[in-house]
Amino acid sequence: MPSQSAAKGTRPKRADVAAPASPAPAAPEAAPPLSLDWRRIAYHTLVSRALDDLEEDLNRRKGDVPRDEQVLYQFSARGHDVAQAILGSLLTGRRDAAGAYYRSRPLLLSLGLSIEDAHGSPLGRAGGFSDGRDIGVVCNLPRRDGCVVLPMSGDVGSQYTPAAGWAQAITYHRDVLHDRAWEGAIAVALGGDGSVATNGFWAALTMATTLSLPMLFYIEDNGLGISVKGDMQTPGGNIAANLASFGNLYLLDGDGCNPAEAADCLTAAVSHVRSGRGPALVRLTVPRLSSHSGPDNQRGYRTEAEIASDDARDPLPRLEAHLVPAVLSRTEWADLAARAAADVRAGVEAARRRPHPDPAHVGRFRYEEPREADEVPALGGLPDEVLAALPARTAPSAEGPVVRFAEAIRRTLDSELAANPRLVVFGEDVGLKGGVHLVTEGLQKRHGAARVFDTSLSEEGIIGRAAGLAISGLMPVAEIQFRKYADPAMEQLNNAGTVRWRTANRFCSPMVVRMPGGFGKDVGDPWHSVSNEVMYAHAVGWQVAMPSNAADAAGLLRSAMRSRNPTVFFEHRALLMTSEGASRWPGDDYVVPLGRAAVLLEGTELTLVTWGAMVWRCLEAARAFGTRVEVMDLRTIAPWDRGAVMASVRRTARALIVHEDQLTAGFGAEIAATLAQECFWFLDAPVERVAVADIPMPYHPALMAATAPSVERIGAAIERVLSA
Repeated sequence: MPSQSAAKGTRPKRADVAAPASPAPAAPEAAPPLSLDWRRIAYHTLVSRALDDLEEDLNRRKGDVPRDEQVLYQFSARGHDVAQAILGSLLTGRRDAAGAYYRSRPLLLSLGLSIEDAHGSPLGRAGGFSDGRDIGVVCNLPRRDGCVVLPMSGDVGSQYTPAAGWAQAITYHRDVLHDRAWEGAIAVALGGDGSVATNGFWAALTMATTLSLPMLFYIEDNGLGISVKGDMQTPGGNIAANLASFGNLYLLDGDGCNPAEAADCLTAAVSHVRSGRGPALVRLTVPRLSSHSGPDNQRGYRTEAEIASDDARDPLPRLEAHLVPAVLSRTEWADLAARAAADVRAGVEAARRRPHPDPAHVGRFRYEEPREADEVPALGGLPDEVLAALPARTAPSAEGPVVRFAEAIRRTLDSELAANPRLVVFGEDVGLKGGVHLVTEGLQKRHGAARVFDTSLSEEGIIGRAAGLAISGLMPVAEIQFRKYADPAMEQLNNAGTVRWRTANRFCSPMVVRMPGGFGKDVGDPWHSVSNEVMYAHAVGWQVAMPSNAADAAGLLRSAMRSRNPTVFFEHRALLMTSEGASRWPGDDYVVPLGRAAVLLEGTELTLVTWGAMVWRCLEAARAFGTRVEVMDLRTIAPWDRGAVMASVRRTARALIVHEDQLTAGFGAEIAATLAQECFWFLDAPVERVAVADIPMPYHPALMAATAPSVERIGAAIERVLSA
């Protein structure tokens, strides 16, 4: 179809902004003009509108519609569709990416989503972008050579920081790896006016403006967050006006119901970002020509006059008036509408013919699985050729110097940064300072600020950024300063872990999240000394490593940095701060497979299972019983070595589990339940646990000592179990 620019239009409204704190990168002398294919824009708008009309009608008549044709979860994009189709027509870069949300189907259609997938996924049919696993409007598009639509989620505002991570990945691939395919690429994040109140929006905005990232924020403002008016989301209800003081942010504010004005705003913003002049934000006002979702009834919180006012602003008739007769004749518009309607009918029928997803496969893709010959690999993680070039051995060197726990982690990061140019290390204070525990000390000086860098103080931003970097093909190693500080990032942590499963192996987000925690050398407290590792053992898709010594720390960390699954790497504060856990350096290519326990002390009458810093207290207590107690260091709790633990217990007939996490629902309960189910007839005594009482770790040393499992408490428990 021939490309045609707007036949009529207005200049976009430019919001006043303060001068940037530092000069923005210079634009090319002549950025190529962006022309619009209005025929294509009109077609995708008409397709989107027809799908929305159909699905809304099915939802209204649910009682009369065969169950097999019912849309299980419906969100309409009516009123948002014209501007999104315009935006989609501008995302033509080979390495562009969009972070979108549940009302973004018009954009997906304009970028290549088939009508069959667009309706089949809301029906919950097999295939498509989730194979029936996720809400049908939560889309994705894993294109290898064109604009990627990053996996959406149901969390409002969670699309922003992964898009910012992709924007930073553009600069890394372009400037550090010198991959020309990434030149001129941009990342776009779409959101409604309600999303501008979220942590994700502000974290991404801070990242984009402070780093001058090639990122466009597109805010489609319909004035409602379900039922809450926009002035409760941002003062005055206009995020563009409120951001006028932000440096290094190009702001445009326009009417998304006016096709020419919307096109001018979006074209100007995309040109600005693509030419290297920093981030931009476009706010377009649009009507919401429907209730929030299928089950919602907007007449419960909107007046008839408000609804009628929105109906009068419908951008579709305005698109027709804009194009006919200036771009298309009346007959051509009618033919285009007829073609769109016919294509929607055919796509809907094809979607209805799709089978239902197979329940036998619902457990697949929690982690990476061996690929069938015809299976397309998930988008994300290190390329096969990069992994194949990294040397690895499972036998530790016997000649290495003795190193402490923190030094082993530092040396492992250093050697892997040298071996793998796609590895990046970041977090609060990891650069010049070298981390609050000095684990990354000197790494920025050796490898540069593009590869070891500080971030803003936002855990949501750190993990969301890591997700975007990982999907782009990098290996992010993010530091969360203390385990408790990860709580604000739980949405992003959950999304990164479930992304492979949610997208039926279309995407993956491998990363390593280094997370110190546990009691300190002389002190504890409820904020820096939290363990709570069971939270991540319960999280779908995550591997959880908890090394007890320097050699294992090196081997497990290296394995995690080469894995295609995300890993929480737990660094115990007591081991970071003392020489406990010191061991010989196992070598620069040493790996410990995740999920394999180690027997540290062989015994005959009791299996003691533990991990992390508790290993050393358990060894001290067990040695008092000669060869009667076998001490097993689990090393990783997700996955955990069920086979080794059960084999040991079947031989010793007794089991004791010791951990620092709280007793109730701690990971020891999972091990105990497994042993009760699988080893019941081998047990000569009840399985016992020693753990922290159900309180936070206290501050005073005497209180901390009374709370954490001590050598004495562990020894007494060993005595009880052996005597039972």
